[in-house]
Amino acid sequence: MEPDVAADPNLVEVEFAAYAEDCRIMGFWRHGAERLSDALNAHEEYVLQDVMLAALDDGRTTASRELRVRRDEILAIRATGPRGNLARRSRTRPSPVTLQTGPYTIHGYLHGPPGADAVRQINRRNTMVPMTEAWIEYLAAGDTHRARVGSLIINHDLLDWIRHSVDEEVYTPDLPMERPIDPHAKDMTGYIIVRPDDRLGGQEA
Repeated sequence: MEPDVAADPNLVEVEFAAYAEDCRIMGFWRHGAERLSDALNAHEEYVLQDVMLAALDDGRTTASRELRVRRDEILAIRATGPRGNLARRSRTRPSPVTLQTGPYTIHGYLHGPPGADAVRQINRRNTMVPMTEAWIEYLAAGDTHRARVGSLIINHDLLDWIRHSVDEEVYTPDLPMERPIDPHAKDMTGYIIVRPDDRLGGQEA
């Protein structure tokens, strides 16, 4: 459980845009780590401020001034905030992957040491694992939604499956990048509704 951090001036506030089993979670979180993935791995619970929940079954939204969320409730979260100390980064090789976690299918690049199998090594890593150039698809209110999400952090403890892919499959399709979400305005834009008669990309929700 994380400490009370509301008044700590050494912490940075970041957008917390996460994907749970039955909803999307949007709000703000304060942490003191160099990277969001490090902060997520360091705590088992996160106290969020100015939160909005968007249900996947019917699209209804629920607002809350504060919400405590457990790490084992988060399937994935968009990476925001500082990217960490460049001097501490090691050389990695991106591997294209496709995975399923709950109702979400995610395509993107998983990074691992050169010559290593990033998929086979994922269970040896910390729970929250970053991906790059990711895009996501899922059903919400009966429609298929697709969106580019850029850098994404996945909870590998909650994966249904993950497999190697190819660049042609993972390469981000012609979709708009998800826009910053403002929980105060209940902004649900940045997603694509795909209907059977639409080409990939459809009409903006």
